[in-house]
Amino acid sequence: MKPRTEGPRDTSQSVRSAFDIPNDVVYLNCASLAPRLRSVTTAGGAALDRMAQPWIVQVPDWFRDERILSETFARLINAPARCTTLVPSVSYGIAVAARNIPVKPGQNIVVIAHEYPSNYYSWRRLADAQSATIRSVDAPHHESLTEAVLCAIDRQTAVVAVANCRWTDGRVLDLVRIGAMARRHGAALVVDASQSLGAYPLDVRDCQPDYLISVGYKWLLGPYGVAYLYVAERWHTDGEPLEESWLHREGSENFAKLVDYTPVYKPGAERFGHGGSAQFYLLPMAVAALSQIAEWTPDGINRRLRVWTDTLIARGESYRLTAPEPSQRAGHMVGLRSERGLQPGLGSALANRNIYVGIRGDCIRVAPHLHTTDRDIDRFLEALAALTA
Repeated sequence: MKPRTEGPRDTSQSVRSAFDIPNDVVYLNCASLAPRLRSVTTAGGAALDRMAQPWIVQVPDWFRDERILSETFARLINAPARCTTLVPSVSYGIAVAARNIPVKPGQNIVVIAHEYPSNYYSWRRLADAQSATIRSVDAPHHESLTEAVLCAIDRQTAVVAVANCRWTDGRVLDLVRIGAMARRHGAALVVDASQSLGAYPLDVRDCQPDYLISVGYKWLLGPYGVAYLYVAERWHTDGEPLEESWLHREGSENFAKLVDYTPVYKPGAERFGHGGSAQFYLLPMAVAALSQIAEWTPDGINRRLRVWTDTLIARGESYRLTAPEPSQRAGHMVGLRSERGLQPGLGSALANRNIYVGIRGDCIRVAPHLHTTDRDIDRFLEALAALTA
């Protein structure tokens, strides 16, 4: 997965000023909710003002932003636009995959331990319904999650449902190797890219997923309620959507003919989209967000954030903080563990000092973005030292 451009070279004030973050706030929780870009706020305000005049909304407006956003997302993952569509959430996209991937009694579905629930519950339901089993895979902190997943895949595996990096600690999975192993055994690969896409380069031509889903409100810097679904072409023709949206039927642009029902879907992955995909308020915000990601590039963002997290980890050693090995972490986020364990209420205590992180399991999950400065490392470590003394 090679970078296309250099991306941003430094976190200068001009880059930080792209985000609407006060100078006294240390926000290190992009893995939960993205910091707001000023351009996204501007686009949202303009959309609100425009929708105050519904009489100016024309038929093409119901489809234009959805098409722009799907095409922009497709370019981000190097996919054909016909393979992408919009969904409201990861759980929706995973449910689409679970409805369409055949699973037989006695087969297994491979997931990673401590996976985010959205990429678990649909597989649990499917396994129970089909008398299949769930294989939940983990590895010690110093070992490779990728190797553990590869060892779990066998000729009875129907689905490999994994993240690009684990949401609790930023441990990365090699999707290229996992995808190759899944195909070797005839299993489908389903990827939840929510904790990496936008801040970590991903090319679907390399890993060849059957389905890939990502929310838009984390590393894609957009609003809550917009998510993205990639569906490989082999699932298009006979794929069954979760709902029968009129927006995604052939000829839906002709409102006068909507009562002339048709069994024909629009070509490609559009059939899997949801009925509220027009989203007049949210889509302009998402377009602004993905446009900024495209300018900075995921590779450029990742290289900058890896420098920052590497510096944090190196300095954190004197505070007895440990992290996954460099080869095992994605770079843009990291889970820090303390030899003494985490103090109860640590997240709230840090927030009282205007320092925001995520506490996930036994990890302090640190998830910066390009607004983050070296001074933020100082404040975080100094506060941690004071609170754990």
